Amino acid sequence: MNSEDTYYFKILKQEITHTFLLKNSASTLINDWKGEDIVAFQEDLFRKVKARVSEKWFYTYIKNEPEKLPRIDILNLLSSYIGFQNWTAFKDAYPYIEIVKEKNKPQKKHYALLLLLPIIVGLFYFYTLKNEFQFCFIDEDKNETITTVLDIKILQNHESPLYLKTDSLGCFSHTTKEKSITFIVQSPYYKTDTITRTIGTQINNTIQLHTDDYALMLHYYSNNNVKNIKKRKLQLQNLIADNAQIYQVFSKSIGVEIYSKNEFIRKLTIPTSSLKNIKILNKLYKNGKIVKLKFIIQ
Repeated sequence: MNSEDTYYFKILKQEITHTFLLKNSASTLINDWKGEDIVAFQEDLFRKVKARVSEKWFYTYIKNEPEKLPRIDILNLLSSYIGFQNWTAFKDAYPYIEIVKEKNKPQKKHYALLLLLPIIVGLFYFYTLKNEFQFCFIDEDKNETITTVLDIKILQNHESPLYLKTDSLGCFSHTTKEKSITFIVQSPYYKTDTITRTIGTQINNTIQLHTDDYALMLHYYSNNNVKNIKKRKLQLQNLIADNAQIYQVFSKSIGVEIYSKNEFIRKLTIPTSSLKNIKILNKLYKNGKIVKLKFIIQ
């Protein structure tokens, strides 16, 4: 490899090491990794970019001195692993400073540049340092992991929000240069909450959510065969405001259907197989009653 390729690949290995050690334990020198360390790295790489590198590749390019850079597709996925869009974006963050020796001239300036180079690289590393936040959610009442998908809206300074969803373990992660994060968590059956955390409070990354009793009641009514229809209707009458705006949206159409309060109650109290597939999309309360509701039958 030429000096420029060597420069970038060395920094890439340092960034890979830093990213891996955020959530794993291993030597701070990536060249010393072996066995379980390499397997753990392969798994962490797959978790983040859905791709793996072989153990043979790791020994060829990481533990030894390669004669040339890896293929561009590998460089792209490794750049994505450390938080960049691709290899080009990674190189743009670490400008290469070429030191050219001039013949028959004093080399003092070049020695000065050599002394300054670690400082320059350190500054670039500092300003591109990324903090990884990870949060998991549990039901406050049951003290159990919330495995239903939660919608996450990450608020950013001077930028549009980012939208994520929790995984099958009830968790999500986000990497940012910022030392704090503010996000809104939403769900059809849990109360909307706004969370703010700093990187120094990552030991408390489990968040309890309060159940939305109104939405759960609607879910109960639509999925259970309640024998006492009169009692069921009375409970729904007390739950929904008289002038409530109720909309049904359709998965394969852009149209909506509008229901009055009584029409919606009648729909929930007439047993049909489709009621089991009702999903609450959005709701709004006022004075303890539902005044706006949007749902879909999947």
